[in-house]
Amino acid sequence: MEEEKVITMPRIGDKAPDFKANTTYGPVQFSEFNKGSWVVMFSHPADFTPVCTTEMSGFAVRHNEFKELGAKLLGLSIDSIHSHVAWVNNVKKNSGVLFDFPIIADIDMKVSKLYGMLQPNESETSAVRAVFFIDPEGKIRLIMYYPLNVGRNMDEILRVLKALQTSDKYSVALPLNWKPGEKVIVPPPKTVDDMEEREKSDYEMMDFYLAKKSL
Repeated sequence: MEEEKVITMPRIGDKAPDFKANTTYGPVQFSEFNKGSWVVMFSHPADFTPVCTTEMSGFAVRHNEFKELGAKLLGLSIDSIHSHVAWVNNVKKNSGVLFDFPIIADIDMKVSKLYGMLQPNESETSAVRAVFFIDPEGKIRLIMYYPLNVGRNMDEILRVLKALQTSDKYSVALPLNWKPGEKVIVPPPKTVDDMEEREKSDYEMMDFYLAKKSL
């Protein structure tokens, strides 16, 4: 009987696993890199591939937007540091776009396995397109997984980062398709008094349990 392969996959709410790795900007100890800052860590299947080039270029072009939100970018693929540097150089020469954030050289697959980026039914040697949103306390707050043949949506990645930060700051929830500037959902009342107080408020109310307000 063939032994079933067990994949370790961190979950939302888990402490982000710590690691030390070599990157295109030198060695990184993740716990230090993450300290006091949001981190958006993302994997790609391989250097010198078309979809990955569009994605990494997308992160680079919009890097300042992540910086303005207090977030650091950290890429990864199962390639050597020499391959990473050559790819960075190639893209810069051909498009003028510099991948100006660290890219982990995960040639031994250590980080990929630690974060569940290797999924055998997709590939045993290439990381899927994963995105981990990790808050300044080192907690994983949101995870996205894409297959090898579908590129990510940069607008959505930035939107959910803003949503997480807005929820934290104002203790609210965000409705379907929420974008910054739109109304947010206030937590439902927990007592009868809270319910009666809400009915006197100026919230936009569908009912007592679903109410929106502007920030």
